[in-house]
Amino acid sequence: MTATTTPVTATGPVVARRVPVSRAYRFELVKLVSQWRIRLVVLACWIAPALFVAGVSQQSTLPSDTLFGRWMLATGWAGPLVVLGFAGTWALPLLTSVVAGDVFASEDRLGTWRHLLVAVRSPRRIFLAKSLASLTVILLLVAGLAASSAAGGLVAVGNQPLVGLDGHLLAPGDAAGRVLLAWLCALAPTLALAAIGLLGSVALGRSSMGLLLPVLVALAMQVAQMLPLPVAVRLALPGYAFIAWNGLFTNPAQLTPLLIGVAVSLAWAALATALAYLLFVRRDFTNPAYDGSGRRAITVGVLPLAALTAVTVGAVAVATPSTGSGIEQGKVQKSLATAFAHLYRMQTEQLHRPAVTEDRLRTSAACTKSAGQAAQEGAGNDWRCVVSWHLPGVAVTGTAIYQLDITSDGRFVADGDGPKEVNGYFLVRTSTGDAPNPLWQFDGNVDLLDTH
Repeated sequence: MTATTTPVTATGPVVARRVPVSRAYRFELVKLVSQWRIRLVVLACWIAPALFVAGVSQQSTLPSDTLFGRWMLATGWAGPLVVLGFAGTWALPLLTSVVAGDVFASEDRLGTWRHLLVAVRSPRRIFLAKSLASLTVILLLVAGLAASSAAGGLVAVGNQPLVGLDGHLLAPGDAAGRVLLAWLCALAPTLALAAIGLLGSVALGRSSMGLLLPVLVALAMQVAQMLPLPVAVRLALPGYAFIAWNGLFTNPAQLTPLLIGVAVSLAWAALATALAYLLFVRRDFTNPAYDGSGRRAITVGVLPLAALTAVTVGAVAVATPSTGSGIEQGKVQKSLATAFAHLYRMQTEQLHRPAVTEDRLRTSAACTKSAGQAAQEGAGNDWRCVVSWHLPGVAVTGTAIYQLDITSDGRFVADGDGPKEVNGYFLVRTSTGDAPNPLWQFDGNVDLLDTH
């Protein structure tokens, strides 16, 4: 930029002071929340989830294909988890695009960089103020999604226990803590997407690609999670923390994949923010036609993030013994048997039968994939399992058949295939009303990492 002269008055030269970061932050925050689309998004995040959860919780047909969707009639804590699953897939990438993906590009479209630099007198402080303002709005949006969905569920259904992914019952207080922790863990990949939005907004200028970059990255991560990739690659992607919170709802909790996912997301957030800062302070603010730098965006933006991915894949592969799909026959059998035993106790209580503990049931499962004609590992809907258990005082061993549909992230849906009096469809009386037999269909989770 051209040098500016220091004005002189009768009392001496006037020293031009830089605007403090706090004032620049407040100014940028006011600019953001004064936009009608930001106000509309904030209002929607604080109202729509409550209406959605309350509305769905009053319906007879539930989103059972969504994790925890089948329990929305039983407890108010299932609703925020359903919303979290949707938010990680669609809502949060879109929200980060609207906020962080446009915070710098809007100044390029309006041609207001010179005015802002004259007022603040420091590109570094401008970057910090804009980044903090966008972060504040994003945190407000995430808080609205979590609080609104929880309020809607609690008002519509109540503060009831939640069934975990291994069938064990979580007390309302424990469920509340784990739901809150799941939303907090989802902040890490959200910050990674926000940092990618900042990088795109700085590097691509007025181009609409900067606005779409977080959505495109999130979509690429979702596609990658559906592919038969090794566990090390899955965990090294910044979007895995949107999935790994599932491990909080097992006993014991599957924390290692979650911690790795959070650490990788924070590493992406830190690197992408640093790259956006370097590009921003080095750009030419005197050129009103500046529209980003394609070559610099690749060398300073894409290549370092690709290198980070390679480093994290190698680090995860070395730190964890699981390099295949992570879905193995032994793990599937153990997960299914554990969930069945917990849910069998629940069914016993609901049907007012004599109580029995999991230890006395001695539940086991025998599973085969593709009728034993293929490798006994990997995702697919061709897993068939026979669960066996023993009732005290009964000589005959009980058996039940299940068809399993296991996704590549380890989540499975067990569909009862007889006998109908054990895992068929029928209604049972619960404290919150009639509900389907808990052994008919249920969700489970296979720990992708080896625990031995």
